Amino acid sequence: MHRVSLILVLLGGAGTAVAQAPATIVRDVRTAVACTSWPCSPKSDLSGGDALLAQYRAEHGTTSQALEALSWLGRAALAGNQLDKASAYAAETSALAVAALKQRKLEDDGSLEIALGAAIEVQAQVRAARGQRSDAVYFLRRELDTYRNTPLHRRIQKNLHLLSLEGQKAPALDAGDSLGQGKPRLDAMKGKVVLLFFWAHWCPDCKAQAPILSNLLDRYRKDGLVVIAPTQRYGYTARRKAATPDEEVQYIAGIRDATYSFLGDEAVPVSEANHTRYGVSTTPTLVLVDRGGIVRLYHPGQMTEQELRAAIGPVLAAGE
Repeated sequence: MHRVSLILVLLGGAGTAVAQAPATIVRDVRTAVACTSWPCSPKSDLSGGDALLAQYRAEHGTTSQALEALSWLGRAALAGNQLDKASAYAAETSALAVAALKQRKLEDDGSLEIALGAAIEVQAQVRAARGQRSDAVYFLRRELDTYRNTPLHRRIQKNLHLLSLEGQKAPALDAGDSLGQGKPRLDAMKGKVVLLFFWAHWCPDCKAQAPILSNLLDRYRKDGLVVIAPTQRYGYTARRKAATPDEEVQYIAGIRDATYSFLGDEAVPVSEANHTRYGVSTTPTLVLVDRGGIVRLYHPGQMTEQELRAAIGPVLAAGE
């Protein structure tokens, strides 16, 4: 199919190939490559998204939204195990994003932040997929140094932890304004298996995880399982209403009591430092620490009860 014909089909047929508004190009490219959620479909068809983006760039230039869309092509290629294409898309996104940073800051441009963060992520994951894990870790550490004082810090830290935290000593927790059982200290929990549940008061995926964690705690508490649930302030409460730090902590306590009642006797440290330390750019994030304080699982995103039982059971049994 000719390039123009393909564009017409993807846009809905003849007569509809009109210039797209900048706000829609990311959505349209993601839909074209079956990347409407993450992870993308492993059978992503990159040609459709490529054509849409080429048409958009011809008409609008390489905007921040174009870079965000380009970054999704990289993620789709990675999901489809097309490593050369993924690397090429990510390298192009990164180079263009770095050039754009000469004109504006990441803090002021959400699309640019997403694009560069995804490009760094894909470049690291391509290295790991090729068996170059140490090179991927080195690359991420270098990027972490470069973007340490930017919004990308947590995302890069998350990817670094995905490649290197398991098997290492768990980073210490900052108590902050801890709810529940006092000031949690991992070094005081030797002999226990600790499941860290990083959550946010606004997070629907976290709420979906709640009954699973409650069941696990009921099942394994007698065997030595402890749940610590770090969270943080975001500057607002319900419906994004601005809130003072004290007001938000009170709101967090109310959400805990209403939705996470199983945490009533567990520690809930409220501190941004923990999310930064553990690279939590995705909520929920689940981290399993064994009886010796070593991380055995680092998992951004939801997990099923079956998946968590498969992870927790052997760690509990290993220390008996």
